[in-house]
Amino acid sequence: MDVGDKRIGMAVSDALGWTAQGIETLVRRSNQYDMEFIKNVLEQYQPQTIVIGLPRNMNGSLGPQGEKTKAFSESLQDFYSGEIVFWDERLTTVSAHKAMIEADISRKKRKQRVDQVAAVLILQSYLDYLNRK
Repeated sequence: MDVGDKRIGMAVSDALGWTAQGIETLVRRSNQYDMEFIKNVLEQYQPQTIVIGLPRNMNGSLGPQGEKTKAFSESLQDFYSGEIVFWDERLTTVSAHKAMIEADISRKKRKQRVDQVAAVLILQSYLDYLNRK
């Protein structure tokens, strides 16, 4: 998951845990709406682990958005008993924009898809790490 104030991008892996594919992006409305949406996604995909991108400052410290992300994960633990892993997401949004620009995707479509692409990059990085172990 790429958790933002306005949207939450989501991705899932294939059954073998090799590749990440983007799924729907949640446009945030209220905490109750957001959690119901996520519950439905979890019921559909039944993940063993949720990987959440943790925004850090370039020096590695946790900033205000990182604190919000940690608080969000605590809300998930009210109804999700599986493992939650935080993954360094520094520059994933920048990378997502760059990849979409190179793919010649319009500015409007980039804005709509950036969170999903960032979620794919976060999950793919995590999967690559696991597969190298």
